Amino acid sequence: MPTVSVGRDRLNSHYLSALLNLNLTAQEQFEELCFDFGIELDDVTTEKAIIRKEKNLDDEEGGEDEEVIYKIEVPANRYDLLCLEGIAQSLRVFNGQEDNPTYKLANISKESMIKMHVKPETSLIRPHIVCAVLRGVAFNEASYNSFIDLQDKLHQNICRRRTLVAIGTHDLDTLQAPFTYEALPPSSINFVPLKQVKNFRADELMEFYKSDLKLKKFLHIIENSPVFPVLYDHNRTVLSLPPIINGAHSAITLKTKNVFIECTATDLTKAKIVLNTIVTAFSAYCERKFEIEPVEVLYSDGNSHVYPDLLIYNMDVSLLYVNSYAGLSLEAKEVTDLLKRMQLNAEQSKSDNITVSVPPTRSDILHPCDVVEDVAIAYGYNNIPMRKHIPTSEPVSLKPLALNEFTELIRLEIAMIGFTEVLTFVLGSWKENFPMLRCKDDKSKAVVIANPRSSDFELVRTSLMPGILKTVNNNKDHPKPIKIFEVGDVVLLDEKTDVGARNHCQLAALYCGATSGLELIHGLVDRIMGAVGASWVPIGDNTGYFIETSDDPEFLPGRQASIIYKGKHIGIFGILHPEVLNNFDIPDPCSYVELNVESLL
Repeated sequence: MPTVSVGRDRLNSHYLSALLNLNLTAQEQFEELCFDFGIELDDVTTEKAIIRKEKNLDDEEGGEDEEVIYKIEVPANRYDLLCLEGIAQSLRVFNGQEDNPTYKLANISKESMIKMHVKPETSLIRPHIVCAVLRGVAFNEASYNSFIDLQDKLHQNICRRRTLVAIGTHDLDTLQAPFTYEALPPSSINFVPLKQVKNFRADELMEFYKSDLKLKKFLHIIENSPVFPVLYDHNRTVLSLPPIINGAHSAITLKTKNVFIECTATDLTKAKIVLNTIVTAFSAYCERKFEIEPVEVLYSDGNSHVYPDLLIYNMDVSLLYVNSYAGLSLEAKEVTDLLKRMQLNAEQSKSDNITVSVPPTRSDILHPCDVVEDVAIAYGYNNIPMRKHIPTSEPVSLKPLALNEFTELIRLEIAMIGFTEVLTFVLGSWKENFPMLRCKDDKSKAVVIANPRSSDFELVRTSLMPGILKTVNNNKDHPKPIKIFEVGDVVLLDEKTDVGARNHCQLAALYCGATSGLELIHGLVDRIMGAVGASWVPIGDNTGYFIETSDDPEFLPGRQASIIYKGKHIGIFGILHPEVLNNFDIPDPCSYVELNVESLL
């Protein structure tokens, strides 16, 4: 989950001075408050300690003048908590210090609104744009840094490294409206980029930033496109070249008073969420607190939209639903009071329903179950009474899935035989998944990761075998025999599904010792099949299971067999090929079985 670093002194003096009975330097109190709200105080450090850690320097005792930094872990879908402003606002409301803020658009006519004209060519690369203005902003160094840091956090999180949304912020007083959003050949775009003094063509800029550690990872998003997205003001001054860099002309500073915010995107919904997150968090610094000036976006087909969209939408939730899923017995008034602590205004409607008003800051509220979660947080998870027996009238979702129950029974059965369970990474390298197993990649199985952080995590595993063998390699000095197993998912490409891939629950077990132990793995197969009630039948009989000769490259020829159950191939077992063992640096012979668990249900 994302971690937000905030200065303790700033959090205390500017936002939470009255939050605690004692001074906020009482770390235990603040940690307890975070826990109650559903976030976590992950670490307490200093700026110098962070720098020393990044440079792998020896720890030194911090001086009294070093600012203490709280590193707070927040839920991945709570974008409003990705900055100090959002955290402090939420904690103040949670603690009853103030009411939920009301965000509003400036009362100006459409004719007076700043206009953003969108050219049709943008549909070829980044078709959407949303904009807003913050007027009369009063930045200091800390709030300015927080403003920049929030954009970075959003880019890494919901924006998916700028592939879905790219944020641009500009000093409006240096620009002349109206603005245009265009898509032009890179050779026709010229401007001075942020933190530079030289004028660059857009294609030259791509080459220039290939050596930039921060920006080079975003170049792939547009560099192969025949047109690049670009924003101009009325004087043809370039605002930005999204999603790469802003122009130097409109760079914001501590003296900036009016901020123009634009978000270009391939996903309009996420662009709206990003824009709302920024303007709601930093409209607190505006001269007119919590007021945002709208911008009209005009398309070439005649359509127009006004952003930001700060509409509050209502969700009806049954009181019975809340109580049954949260395990509580609350009155409607109690539920509405708890929701107000979570920045959700609510009131009782007819028929014991509760109408919840979801503000623009809470994009994570998508379903009544999200409302129940907030009720449980505000009530306190530790305060929810334990139940010894679950009545039959309880929601069916409280019952475990059949597959989960079944895999638990399988795990127990194998553990009782003397095997130890392991848990390995779902992501792996292409080399381990194919060449090291003596397999060929026909591009029909593996789900490949776009822009992997390292070669160790290039694709989603198609077999549990690489992880099992790496576990043996890391424990090869362990006394023999090694008997391990894993129950986990593999992912295979499947064009029939809406996402193009499908999860398959697999069981794998391995025996490694002085001898191959093939008879033990064969016995394990029989034990599992017997436990699920499958009987041994002659080859060709589809009422039970049987084994037949196989020819998979991972195993020794003549020492492997396919497992056939009710006429379907569900797995394979045998002695692993010496070349495979050598690839994983395992000196001892091994036998291995892998089968599909879902086929046994």
